[in-house]
This record gives sequence, structure tokens and C-alpha cells, in this order.
Amino acid sequence: MSILDWLVMCGFGAFVVIYGVWKTGRDTSQYLLAGRSKPWFAVMLSVMATQASAITFLSTPGQAYVDGMRFVQFYLGLPIAMIILCQTAVPLFHRLKVFTAYEFLEQRFDLKNRLLGAILFLIQRGLAAGFTILAPSLILSILLKWDLGLTIIVIGSIVVLYTAVGGSEAVGKTHLLQVAIIALGMGFAFILVLRALPSDISGFDAVRVAGQMGKMNILTFNFDWRDRYTFWSGLIGGTFLALSYFGTDQSQVARYLTGRSVRESRVGLLANGIAKIPMQFAILLLGTLVFAYYQFALPPLFFNPVEEAKVRAGAQAEEYGRLESDFARVHAEKQTMIREALSHGGVAVESMRQLRSEELRLREEAAGLVRASGPNADTNDTNYIFLNFVLGVMPAGLIGLVLAAILAASMSSTSAELNALASTTTIDIYKRLIRSEGGDRHFLFISRAATVFWGMVAIGFALFVDAKGSLVEAVNILGSLFYGVILGLFLIAFFLKKVTGTPVFIAALATEALVLACFFFTEIPFLWYNVIGCVVMALLALALQKILPCRTAVSGR
Repeated sequence: MSILDWLVMCGFGAFVVIYGVWKTGRDTSQYLLAGRSKPWFAVMLSVMATQASAITFLSTPGQAYVDGMRFVQFYLGLPIAMIILCQTAVPLFHRLKVFTAYEFLEQRFDLKNRLLGAILFLIQRGLAAGFTILAPSLILSILLKWDLGLTIIVIGSIVVLYTAVGGSEAVGKTHLLQVAIIALGMGFAFILVLRALPSDISGFDAVRVAGQMGKMNILTFNFDWRDRYTFWSGLIGGTFLALSYFGTDQSQVARYLTGRSVRESRVGLLANGIAKIPMQFAILLLGTLVFAYYQFALPPLFFNPVEEAKVRAGAQAEEYGRLESDFARVHAEKQTMIREALSHGGVAVESMRQLRSEELRLREEAAGLVRASGPNADTNDTNYIFLNFVLGVMPAGLIGLVLAAILAASMSSTSAELNALASTTTIDIYKRLIRSEGGDRHFLFISRAATVFWGMVAIGFALFVDAKGSLVEAVNILGSLFYGVILGLFLIAFFLKKVTGTPVFIAALATEALVLACFFFTEIPFLWYNVIGCVVMALLALALQKILPCRTAVSGR
């Protein structure tokens, strides 16, 4: 990277931290919910910025490079979920004037269900925050040639600083800046990948080549339990996941509780539901175009430069060099075939795919050498594909801008997560169980202390978590282990008025054990965990309601 790139990237990061610290929350309401004063567009941008972590912009293009566009089906249920939540959760939470979603569970059921919902959220989101710190740390550790652990501590500490000082007000204000730099950075990335194509290859040609090689697989309608991303898993499982994430995850609930009215929160959520799918489509398309670019430019045999350097310096260096030579030969042959086919108006699909298969075989052999180079070697380089393109192709200045966009995404999502963890810890745990009375200054101090605590938990998890594989999949798998049960708690509270607290609590514990068993002992794709968790819990709670001697339910509305 050039000095200009460092100035752009570091200058933006420093500005966000200083601005966030300046926008300090003055009381508990301001600190946790920004005084419930935001217009709809600020709600929308804050919701989108919370979702759009560095994982989105680092790992998702790599996901498209490896697996094509079909990951976009993951978001098909999002608009449906937004409509449902706008009619149910949003008006209810506003009317009750709650700080967290889990306060409602005590009003509807009892204290143990409130604590269960809060604890499940704290576990899931506290660990997920570790992934959002890990993603940008992977980038900076390569750029700075720092140890990954040290980079995680530095990045995590910076975000904890301005979130702990500024609270929700700082999170919301910096979200607007972060969304702007994200849009700018990704826009330039699109322009640059198209300009990087050979002069005789148009964008249409690039998309056509990618499509012939199976990367434009946007919708797949086959119903297969073993297939993670299909139209049906996205529509059904994605709806349940989105309902849970936006309806019960405090990191999102806190964003639309900052709306100054029910209408502002509703419009903000609906606008997010409309904008999210095109945004994810664009990011996946960017990854597909990077794939097309590397059909005409020789890509690395292995995209992770750290692991590649270890192989080159070890006993496998000679074998790795041989694989690189074979890879370059196959790639040149494939490129010649593609150009000839395009010049004659068609693409030799079968021959091209055979050569692509040969490339994949050589990459697999290279991964085997990486594995042999050390016991903890990362043999999955998906997270490094887009980073490799940015560092290798983009001009000075724009590299810094794109990396600033990725860091902005990390700051936006991690700060929102820490703020939500702090509000849940303060309101649902400390204020409810430890000390219910106290001045506003006292609870403001506890909120900041909770932010620091959960920041340390996230940093600790990032230090020890296995970073291998696609981070965008890993963070959604983690959420799906808990979201189905949390959603079940709320849907029963909303719609099954006769079900009381004890049957719900027992059903939740049993269903959570079932979901974990599905993860550890079956091959069921993770999107279905959300459906299984919610539906099984509702049915089990209804059955237990008839068996156990329970008190009459309280509506809570």
C-alpha cells in the first residue's frame, strides 16, 4: 500500500473514533436509545449499517467467487419478515416504552423467560461480535505484517473506546458516515473491476463467462435438505431467521427503538427490507466479476498470502512451485479457449468447465501442502479473495478507500452489537436482579462498564475462534443456533395467549438442546435450524400447557 492509501484508511478510522467520542450520550436513555429521536432514514441506515459488517464486504465477494450468486437466496424472506414485524413488534415495543425486547417477555410470561431470552441473546451476540472484530483484523494483520492476535486487540479496543464513551448516539451518528464511505468504496470497486478487464472483454462478456461457469446461479428451485441455499430455504428459513434477527435481537431492536415514532421505525425497517436484497446482490455480483477478471488474469494458486509464504519457506516449496507451473499452464489454455469462443459468439462450456475442474484440483493439492506446512494452517482462502484483488489491482488511494469501507463496516456492526449487549446487561440483568434503584449517572456508568466487558469477551473469542472457512457463513450459523428458540419465545408471547410461562420455559430449554443436536449430529443446513427451533418450541409449549398445572396466561398487551 502507498502512503496515500494509509492516509485515507487511517484518517477515516481516526475521524470516526473522534466523532464517536464527541457524540457522547448524556443520560441512560440517550446512551442506550439515542433519546428515541431519529427519523426513518436514520433508522434505515443504522439498521443496514449494523448488518453490514466487515464480513459482508470481505467474505461475501469470496463466497460468490467460490459458490456463485446463489447466496442471495438467503435474503428472500427479509421483506416478508419486515412486513410482519412492522405490524407486530414495532408498535408493541414503542407502546410499552421498553429499553430492550426482553422486558416484554416478563410482562407477558415471567422473570425466568425474560432472563432466558436475554441470556441466549448475550451468548449469541457476544460471540458474534468476535467474528466482526476478526474480519478486519485479518486484513490489517496482512498489511501491517502484525501477529493476528495483536491486530484483533488493537481493532477491538478502538471500537470499544468510542462505543463505551458515546453509546447509541455515537453509534447512530457514526453509522451515517460509515454507510457513506461503504457505498463510495464499493462503488469504486465496481468501476475498477470492470476497468481491470482486458480491453477486448466487456462487462457483458465477463458476466456471460461467469454464467457459463456456474456463477450466475441466482435462483435454484430444487428442494434438497442437504443444499444450504435454495429458493425454499431462503424463503422459509430466511423468513424465520429475519424475524428473529430483526424482531428479537437487541442489536437490531435497539436501532429501530431509536425512531421518534412508530411510523418512523416502520418506514425505516421497510426501507431496509427493500434495499437489502439489491445491496447483497450487488456485493455478490462484485465477487462474480472478480471471478470473471481472474479468468483473464492469472490468480494466485492460493489466496491467503500468509499461508502461502509459509509453504514457500518450508519443505513443500518445490512441490508448490510445480503446482504453480501446472496451474499457470491450465489457466493459459482456458483463457485461450474462452477468447476464441467469445470471438465466435459462443462459449465452449464443457471444455471450459473441464479446465476449471483441473484448476480446482490443483488448488486442492495446494491446500494440502498448506495443511502439511503446519498443524493450525488455514486451508480455506475464501476470506482473502477480494482482499487479494483490492491489493493487487486497484490504484493508490482507491485501495485505502475500499479498505476504509471494510473497516467502516466493521466499526458500524461491532459498535451496534456492543451497545445492544450493554443495554441488555444493564436493563435485563443488573437493573432487574442486582440494583433496581439508582441515579441516572450510576446506570450510565454500568452501561459503559458492560460495553467494555462485552468488548473484552468479543476480543477474547476472536483470539481463540477457528478463523478457517467463510466468515459470512460462520456468523449466520452461530446465530441460527439460538435464533429459532428466541423467536419461539416471542411468537408464543404474541399469538398463543393461553400458554403460560413455565411450559414456555421448559419447551425453550428442550428445543435449544434439539437445535444443538441438529448442528452436531446431522447434516441439516443451518437456515432450517430457525424453522425447527421456532415450530418445535411452539408445539412443545402447547403440549406442555395441557399437561402441566399452569396458571392463566397474562396477555401483556
